[in-house]
Amino acid sequence: MEINMRKMEEATNKSDDYIVCYAPTMITTNGVWQGDNPLDYSLPLFILQLTLVVIATRLFVFILKPFRQPRVIAEVLGGVVLGPSVLGQNETFANAVFPLRSVMVIETMANIGLLYFLFLVGVEMDITVMRSVGRKAVASAMAGMILPFLVGVAFSYLLAKKTDTHINQGTYILFLGVALSVTAFPVLARILAELKLVNTELGKLALSAALINDVCAWVLLALAIALAENNAASLASLWVLLSGAAFVAFCVFAVRPAVEWLIRKTPEGETFSEFYISLILAGVMVSGFITDAIGTHSVFGAFVFGLVIPNGPLSFTLVEKLEDFVSGLLLPLFFAISGLKTNLALINGSYTWAILILVIFLACIGKVLGTLLIALLYQMPIREGAALGLLMNTKGLVEMVVLNVGKDQKVFDEESFAVMVVITVIMTAIIVPAISIIYRPSRSSIYYKRRTIEISKSNTEFRLLVCIHTPRNVPTMINLLEASNPSKNSPICAYVLHLVELSGRTSAMLIVHNTAKQDLPALNRTEAQSDHIIKAFENYEQHASFIAVQPLTAISPYSTMHEDICNLAADKRVALIIVPFHKQQTVDGGMEATNMAYRAINQNVLANAPCSVGILVDRGLSGSNRLAGNQVSHHIAVLFFGGPDDREALCYGWRMMEHPGISLTIMRFLPGEQAEPSCPQQDSNNMDGPRMLTVQTDRDIQKKLDEKLLEEFRMSCGSEDAVDYVEKVVNNGEDTVAAIRSMDDVHDLFVVGRGQGMISPLTAGLTDWSECPEMGAIGDLLASSDFAATASVLVVQQYVGQVYPGTETPNVRTEAYSTYYGLLARLKVEPRLVFWRIDSIKGGTEAYYLGQISHLTYSHLPFFILHEAVFFSLAEAKTKRAISLLPLDSHGARRFFPPLQQLLRSGKDDDGGRS
Repeated sequence: MEINMRKMEEATNKSDDYIVCYAPTMITTNGVWQGDNPLDYSLPLFILQLTLVVIATRLFVFILKPFRQPRVIAEVLGGVVLGPSVLGQNETFANAVFPLRSVMVIETMANIGLLYFLFLVGVEMDITVMRSVGRKAVASAMAGMILPFLVGVAFSYLLAKKTDTHINQGTYILFLGVALSVTAFPVLARILAELKLVNTELGKLALSAALINDVCAWVLLALAIALAENNAASLASLWVLLSGAAFVAFCVFAVRPAVEWLIRKTPEGETFSEFYISLILAGVMVSGFITDAIGTHSVFGAFVFGLVIPNGPLSFTLVEKLEDFVSGLLLPLFFAISGLKTNLALINGSYTWAILILVIFLACIGKVLGTLLIALLYQMPIREGAALGLLMNTKGLVEMVVLNVGKDQKVFDEESFAVMVVITVIMTAIIVPAISIIYRPSRSSIYYKRRTIEISKSNTEFRLLVCIHTPRNVPTMINLLEASNPSKNSPICAYVLHLVELSGRTSAMLIVHNTAKQDLPALNRTEAQSDHIIKAFENYEQHASFIAVQPLTAISPYSTMHEDICNLAADKRVALIIVPFHKQQTVDGGMEATNMAYRAINQNVLANAPCSVGILVDRGLSGSNRLAGNQVSHHIAVLFFGGPDDREALCYGWRMMEHPGISLTIMRFLPGEQAEPSCPQQDSNNMDGPRMLTVQTDRDIQKKLDEKLLEEFRMSCGSEDAVDYVEKVVNNGEDTVAAIRSMDDVHDLFVVGRGQGMISPLTAGLTDWSECPEMGAIGDLLASSDFAATASVLVVQQYVGQVYPGTETPNVRTEAYSTYYGLLARLKVEPRLVFWRIDSIKGGTEAYYLGQISHLTYSHLPFFILHEAVFFSLAEAKTKRAISLLPLDSHGARRFFPPLQQLLRSGKDDDGGRS
């Protein structure tokens, strides 16, 4: 029987005129020692097929990872390679590994995987978002569907000549229109996460439009299936549609309340019983059976069943239990089956290629033009409109479902199916590189004045971004917020960002928690985890005055988490980011690292932040959560050595000083007579004349700014009893350490500057044994296990644009800036009177004080530095009767007038620099 069956299979692989008959009991083998071939039995053969599919898809995932391609591309390509297009051309391989008798088993398992994956898609999809999406998203979704659909209608008559004619034209148009107009929401979400566009305006608009598109596509697919299966019976099609609508209503009005009842039966904080989980998983199968029985596809029932599962702990539990197994093992089978069905050898004839490629091309262009038209109507930039159109062309799961259902219903023939699979892969594959070329979002385009505490005025809102890793960070962060002195004149707006590592199963996202809707269930797993953190800050907000707290959750890989932090800081225009130190205090008073990834996040934030940054070493900021109104609760010390970071630390302490519950000590360290010069000879040997001049000039300017700020501080708080100003003369690092150790133990918090770029003899040698250089010499000293064991430490880095090489913050070129700053000093121009152009779009006129904002960008057009100001055109400069005129190009002070070049070389003050 086995020999006859094998012959029949071999014959069937060559012709469609045979019917395969095989013994249904041949499932498990007796073993090779009994003379059995394992590949003749269903179970070992299926295991081999599944193993090959997983290996092939994972291999393509690895190959395509540098190109940032979505996983669906790798899964389809894996199936194509295993199918008749590549390896399947070898008859021995095809008959042994993928015989026809195995198709039923592998397709059944693939459809079960698809069933549960679409259930998970429905679970993770928040359909309530559609209520709040803007008109722009709705218009973009509709325009992105209508034009490709019309293209499908126009060309369906030409395509019909190459397909079976027993399907009526309406059904064919519907299938083709859905295939051309659909946008794959899950694939799009992962592409946006890969491109770091999830939290941008474009990303949010694309996701909203894709959600609407996806839901409409499922409705149209159900309609297409109903028409295809009842081609000649319009009454039967009507009954199919009515039955489908009744099933949706049953899920909404019966299933959802029942599931909510199960959720209420489970006490808060406890896990759901296995009975409840098993009941819901069985419900997926029942839903698929019902929708398949009424005439729509089984995936429609699973998707709808997932949509009615309430968002919250239950949805998280379901995703956590199913995601890895379904997405990692079963779903690749579905895409592999699509690849196995794709025989590229059947694509012959230039007519088919020309027509199908033309249709797909026009459909894609139609989607781009449709969304571009909406973008122009809503006054969006053309690049954003084009990028949105490209993103809406993302194909994936839904289209593969449409194509497979269409092929099963004989709507698409083998040739059309193969070409459309290829086009689907190509169109999805080009999205990432095309978007990278067309749309390059630049966070440097977001400008705001108050990037630092020093710039923030005392009578304006003070914005902070507080980052939280674990609930252990919460008490000290709350006390630090209160110590920041929210007041009527200067209220505080605190954005509390809970940082959650991306598990690899979902897309990176930013969740904004609505504190006004506390009775709603948690949105998903991350909100369930963040609940007690949010409640702690909400409780503080309710009992405090003049402070607003906005809780958020960022879910992203540790490697890119700093981008979420920096992007949010730029979006919210905050002046200070506070991140926890990667070490926490142990019971014996030592410090141990909790997660080294936290350190990498802090380092990246310091290097890329659009504002000032503070790293908080949490040793427990003692005192109650609410500082006493008249009683001193916190003793804070600011250690001042000089430079922009220390000025920022002093300004933060200055703000804290105004709180009635704060006692502030300012200890300024001054070099003694035996202190070494701050510019060692070996450093000067490595510099040319102008370079050394500008560096020395920068130091002189920093000293002047230090003295000015300290004088203002002393004048402001001279009569304050709770403020002590102490000057300590030291000669070297050892004296500095001894002076800090001599301070009493009453201080709860040390606020110090990071001190990057400042070469000081007072900290010489301290960096030689530094464990955490990102903390600076003094910050690392205070954060060490054997120092200040009871006091927390806040290490502050001011956003300055640049100080010295290797210390610049974003959007700055150090050499050009130093040259420019030094040039101003040589021309005796006060930095606070000099403007820097920051808006070069169509000759914009926005400018900011350079000396205050310390944030530089480079214009594409020349502008002019005058003796007292910068103007944007020569004509404007002449109208102001400028004394000195100097043109600068976009590369930053690289072409000077000859008299000024001579001035820089000579290093002398010369009025010849004026032209």
